Order: sequence, then structure tokens, then C-alpha cells
Amino acid sequence: MISQHETPVVRSLLENDLYKFTMWQALLHSHPAAEAEYRFVCRSKPAFPLSELLPAVERELDHLCGLSFTEDELGYLRGLRFIKSDFADFLSLFRFQRRFIHVEAVGPTLQIVARGPLVHVMGFEIFVLYIVSELYFRRLLSADALAVAKARLEQKIDLLAAERDALSRRGEYPFVFFDFGLRRRCSAAFQEHVVERLSSAASAHFRGTSNVYLAKRFGLTPIGTMAHEYLQAYQAFGSRLRDFQKAALEGWVQEFRGDLGIALTDVVSMDAFLSDFDLYFAKLFDGLRHDSGDPVAWGEKAISHYKRLRIEPSTRRLVFSDSLDLPRALELFRHFQGRVQTSFGIGTNLSNDTPIAPLNLVMKLVVCNGQPVAKLSDAPGKTLCEDQTYLAYLRQVFQR
Repeated sequence: MISQHETPVVRSLLENDLYKFTMWQALLHSHPAAEAEYRFVCRSKPAFPLSELLPAVERELDHLCGLSFTEDELGYLRGLRFIKSDFADFLSLFRFQRRFIHVEAVGPTLQIVARGPLVHVMGFEIFVLYIVSELYFRRLLSADALAVAKARLEQKIDLLAAERDALSRRGEYPFVFFDFGLRRRCSAAFQEHVVERLSSAASAHFRGTSNVYLAKRFGLTPIGTMAHEYLQAYQAFGSRLRDFQKAALEGWVQEFRGDLGIALTDVVSMDAFLSDFDLYFAKLFDGLRHDSGDPVAWGEKAISHYKRLRIEPSTRRLVFSDSLDLPRALELFRHFQGRVQTSFGIGTNLSNDTPIAPLNLVMKLVVCNGQPVAKLSDAPGKTLCEDQTYLAYLRQVFQR
């Protein structure tokens, strides 16, 4: 087995998903005084009690809270046209505060809670997830298992090569995919290997990564727009609950003014989203992202919605990102090809495709400004809310 060692899991504050930076900027500008609570949940059964990782997780969080952005990293962020100078200035002063995150063992599992000012605690999520995932796999991942993972990556590259001729005949919009695997990777070294191999051996189709650190390192496009927490927070920002999605989308438009134009649709279901995604928003956003429910049915609803609004669907992009692997992404590409632009964010199947089952880890916003927030999504298993009264109210408001 790979021996445990003291090398910190977190290498840089830049090693975060891009959408954390974009949401962070938007919420810093629009709601700098908001308070929030995030909670960690493991949805799968681990091979050993995660509570055994408590001392290591504590050490990793201490290390995280000692890091700051370097001038080189800040220069890279300033070079992204949607990052505003005042936000980069804020990041130059920023450090995670240890007092805002608490970890304890509760029976066999870990309870991790980040609670405090939204702009100070929202950034913890991705770090917590890949800290736990990597510490877990340091115990389990043997050299043989890692060799299997590398062989599986080569099989994916071979699949793309075998499909090259067919994909090249697919018209104006090519098959493109991204690495979305930071949060549940088995190790930093393996994700780096994946990104390096795909960028060299599959560059016709591999177009970037959500991992900003690796995007910088390999000269790739950092990928990401918004996540559920951004829209969920607007449930607590003073608008009528029925109007929170419109308020969130309007806030995004005002912040980025044409950049980062992919909207997430499943905070309270695709149907509820489309009822708010009127002609105004459909013209301002470049497309939509799928993250729960049947992807074919979702895509067909999106196409029908654009047609009803008299917008040609082929001018818009659908981004699929729910538990994908490469064969499924190719299948969806073929289904929608010629009718709408598509792209695919593949996560765990790229960064943690080993013989050992990955952990299904999440860390979700559950309270904002002292009130519960929730997502209903299009997959019941993804609902996360501890306040059943609020959840029932949310369902009633959106007839879910």
C-alpha cells in the first residue's frame, strides 16, 4: 500500500474549482455581509470509518488556513477577463479562518461544519472534499490499483482515437469535454497525470479543467460558471421565495455582463427553472447546465423551450455534468448533434477511476442569513435540507 506521509494535500489556494471564484466574486459584490453554514455529508459507505481520519483532517485544515495567494497566482487570476481588480485585491489579503470550520467524529463518520460570513466560508467546500478523498485513498490505493487507473485512462484515450473519424464528420460543433474531477480525486498526482495525458493525447476534444491550478500549470482553459449554492443563497436574500431564481440570474448578468453564460437549472427542478427562464434570460445566457435527472429528457425540454421562445437551439449550448463517463458523453453527443451545441464535464470517472469505489462526498450550503436553504433538484437522492418544514414550503411554492 502507498504509505501515509506528511505531504499536505492542499498545494495552493488556486487549486479550487473555477466556479468557486466566480460565485465568490459575485456574492462579495452583491451580499458581502451574508452569513452562511455549510455541512459535509458522505453519501456512500466507506471501506473504513471516516472518523479515523479526524486527526489528519484537522492537520490539513490547519495547513489550509496558513496559506495565502502568491503574486504569481493573483497575476493569473487578474488575467481572466471576468475577474475584477477589486476581487483580486480582496484575495491578496484573504486567508481562511480556522475558527469558522469545525470537525468532529460522530460515531463512524466525520461531521464537518463551516459557519460564518459567507465570503469567508464558501471557499472551504472543495478543499474539504478533496482533503477527505485524498486522505481516504492514501490508505487504500496500492501501486497495482494505480496502474489499473492509468490503464483505464489509456483506454479512454484509445476510445477517442477510435471515434476520431466518426466525430470529425459530425459537423460544425465538435465533441468537447472537460475535467471536473477535483473534488473527488484519488490524489493530486493522479489528477495531474490525467490532465497532462488528455491535453497531449486528446487535445482535439479535451478543452480544459475546472481545477484552476492545473489550468494555469498546463496552459488550459479554466472551466466553470455557477453551482447550486449561488442560487440557493438567493432563497435568503429578501426577494419572494418564488422569485429567487430570477433574482439570482439577474445578479449574475449584472456581475459578468455576458461572460460565464451557462446557467444551472436544477435547484428546484428543470420545470421550475424553465418557468423563470424567460426570453430575457434566454437571450442573455449562452446555455444551460445539467446536473440531475435524465439527461436526454432534460435536453429535449431545453430544446423545446428555446423553440417556444423562437430562439434557434443550435445557437445555444447544453453542458452535461452529472455522473458522466466518456461512453455516456459520446452517446449524449450523438443524440443531440445537429440540434444544439453540447459539451461534457466529466469528474470522478476521470480523476478517480480505480478498482476502489470512490466516495460520494458533498458539502452543501444549508443555512444562509439565519434561515434554511435547500435544493430539490431532479434527483430525489440529491436533496439536502435538515429543516423539513422549510423543504415542504419550498415544494409547495414551486409545486414540487
